[in-house]
Amino acid sequence: MTSLLSPAARTTSAAALAAALLAASDEWLPRVQYRAGSRWTGLLPAEEAAALVDPSLHDDLAAAQVWLLTWLPGQGTPLHDHGGSAGAFAVVGGVLTEDVVGGAPGAVREAATELWAGRVRPFGPHHVHRVTNRGTLPAVSVHAYTPGLSLMNSYRLEEGTLLRTGTEKAGVDW
Repeated sequence: MTSLLSPAARTTSAAALAAALLAASDEWLPRVQYRAGSRWTGLLPAEEAAALVDPSLHDDLAAAQVWLLTWLPGQGTPLHDHGGSAGAFAVVGGVLTEDVVGGAPGAVREAATELWAGRVRPFGPHHVHRVTNRGTLPAVSVHAYTPGLSLMNSYRLEEGTLLRTGTEKAGVDW
C-alpha cells in the first residue's frame, strides 16, 4: 500500500506546476520567440521542465503538458476550451486579459479580468475563455494542462448562447 506521503502518491496540480515554472522563468525565457503574424507557442518537454524546477516533479510533469506562449499587442485566442483537460497559466511578463464565459443556456455572458505578471490562473476541465494581449507591451505566459491537450474546441457567443465553431486536434492542427 502506498503511503500518503510517498512521492508515487503525489499529484501536483496544474496551478502548482505553472507557478513553479513561473518561478524558474529565467531558465526558459531565452528560448521564447515573438512572431508578428501570430502568437508563438513552444512545447516544453516534461524532462526539461522537471530539470528546471525539481526533478522529483518528473512524473507529475510527464502526466501533464507544458506550453510556453508569447503575445504581441493585439494577439489573442478565440473563445475556446481545452477538450476536457484542466489547467492553469501563469503570466510571466506583460498583461493578458482573460474573457471567461458562463451562465445558463440563453443567458451566457462574458466577464473580463486583467492578469498581470506573476498571476497564476487555474481552471477546470469545462472552462471556456479567450486570452488576449490588449496592452502595449509583449507578454509571455506558461501553461500547464492535465491531462495533456488532445483537442480544443472553439466557440462564438451569439445572443446569450455559446456555439461551437470548430475543433482542433493534437498531432493534426498543432
